Amino acid sequence: MNWLRRVMIGRYGVDQLSIALLVISVILTIVGIFPKTHVLSTLALIPLLLCYFRTFSKNTRKRYEENQKFLSFWNPIRNTFTKRVERSKDKTHRFFKCPKCSKTVRVPKGKGKICITCPICKEEFIRKS
Repeated sequence: MNWLRRVMIGRYGVDQLSIALLVISVILTIVGIFPKTHVLSTLALIPLLLCYFRTFSKNTRKRYEENQKFLSFWNPIRNTFTKRVERSKDKTHRFFKCPKCSKTVRVPKGKGKICITCPICKEEFIRKS
């Protein structure tokens, strides 16, 4: 294992973009198994090779910038799904958007028709919780 440590000194290593490329490669490989053509399996090598290139690259500044661009694209997508999952798990509250400022307001569930006051713009609106 020491030989791997010595090889990786000064190299960039694995980051989120490399993991995403690896996942894309695996998905393309699995999808490429079902049809009789090997086009998708061959295309799966491209992200895999990019993943290896990024992992063993010594130009860490460039790889870091690439990862930051990927994260600026990926994080908003991930955050929307994370918020939806968290809201669906919350069994005691409902979420409403203020009609004036679009701020999300959390209110307790099961209270019937209630008057909700937005904490930001103080707009009052009536919703059924």
